Amino acid sequence: MRPASLTRTRIGSLSAGRAPQRAAWYAYGVNRPAPLEAAAPAVLERGSRRGRLMLIGVTLGSGIAILDGSVVNVALRSIGEDLDASLAQLQWVVNGYLLALASLVLVGGALGDRLGRRRVYLVGVTWFMVASGLCALAQTPGQLVALRVLQGVGAALLTPGALSLIQASFTAKDRAPAIGTWAGFSGIAAAVGPILGGWIVDTTTWRWIFAINVPLCLGVLALTWYAAPESRDPDHSGRFDVPGAGLTVVSLGALTYALTATTEAPAGVVALAYAVAVAAAAAFLVRERRTAHPLVPLGLFRSRVFSAANGMTLLVYGALGGVSLFTVLQLQAAGWSALEAGLSGLPMTIALLLLSSRAAALSARIGPRIPMTLGPLICSAGTLLLLAVGLDATWLDVLPGMTVFALGLALLVSPLTAAVLDAAPDRVAGVASGVNNAVARAGSLLAVAALPALVGLAGDEYLDPAAMTSGYRGAMLWCAALLAAGGVISWFGLGRAERR
Repeated sequence: MRPASLTRTRIGSLSAGRAPQRAAWYAYGVNRPAPLEAAAPAVLERGSRRGRLMLIGVTLGSGIAILDGSVVNVALRSIGEDLDASLAQLQWVVNGYLLALASLVLVGGALGDRLGRRRVYLVGVTWFMVASGLCALAQTPGQLVALRVLQGVGAALLTPGALSLIQASFTAKDRAPAIGTWAGFSGIAAAVGPILGGWIVDTTTWRWIFAINVPLCLGVLALTWYAAPESRDPDHSGRFDVPGAGLTVVSLGALTYALTATTEAPAGVVALAYAVAVAAAAAFLVRERRTAHPLVPLGLFRSRVFSAANGMTLLVYGALGGVSLFTVLQLQAAGWSALEAGLSGLPMTIALLLLSSRAAALSARIGPRIPMTLGPLICSAGTLLLLAVGLDATWLDVLPGMTVFALGLALLVSPLTAAVLDAAPDRVAGVASGVNNAVARAGSLLAVAALPALVGLAGDEYLDPAAMTSGYRGAMLWCAALLAAGGVISWFGLGRAERR
């Protein structure tokens, strides 16, 4: 639901299938664009055959990319033993993918708006498929890290394209339900990743967690090629913001290196990396403010809802990345198999499948403030319950915390997605989606990079059950604090919402 208040603009109640876009355009300081239908005359209905096939294609495609961000966690111990990798190298197996995705997802959204959302999405799926096949053949930790970066580039092209295709292709009355379906199954993909990864690792080899993407991507390509209409921003002109994209990569890359290398690299090198990260971030803001065609229109952040939703996203997805990584490592340190550790996330899969659409409907009635406040707070309570997981952990130690965490996650995912898109004009749907995806991946990236050092884990200590347990409990406390802070930001940032 669109927020009750935007900068310099008061938005009234929304009627079904209609949004007061003119007020939003004025709020962001942009001229009214040509109708989106001028660029995409084939507007789909969700109940039509093409509409259903397109929704399957884009949901499955983005789900594969999201799943690959979580499926690796449960295989890390097996990868480390097979390739003789240190904890820092395993962090980069995760972070190489997240770094490319977080820093380039803005580029992917902007390219889709400029060159065609369907075209860029198909290129991204193809890129991701090829890189996944190469990851399955990696022989050293260095090779796997490099190929994971390459895989993340493909994910950055396809991830924002999925959501912007939905926003641009479906009729107004069908967009919210379609987004709810996408959000629910995307959350399921993230939750089912550890289960699938555990089964693969226990029955075959970790290499199949990458190889399985190849046939899935072929199906996505066929569905999207047939069913999805092409669309783009009809008013967009000018050069692509290459300097802005480059500064994003430098800033996030330097910050990730600094956080990961804190306990191993010389203090001077780490300090230099932090300085480079800060300087590149400042240069990015100056560049985006001054250029006529920015990668990120900073006017989007004039909306308090857009800013608050992205602030909450950074904290919540950072905590989600930390909980997912440390829980499966801790359970394996306690003697659980990879499949058993992966099955610990089953409550999230069930909750997201059953409750995401209900959470979207609730948000449409009462506004996003309450679901996006209560959701992180419930997740925080679940994280504290997970402190009971020790070296003698049983399902009775795991299920209560995971169930509470899952209920909170299901409550916040769909309202968050809808709030971000509803706070931005349709003409920059790809950019808005890209910003939120970048923030989410950056949150996970920075949490995975920082938490091991914060809790005193380094080298091969993840293989030592006692050291792993101590680090795990410290990480859970950090994640609970991040989630609670996300709920506070939502309460004060979203303000009072009007009923639709």
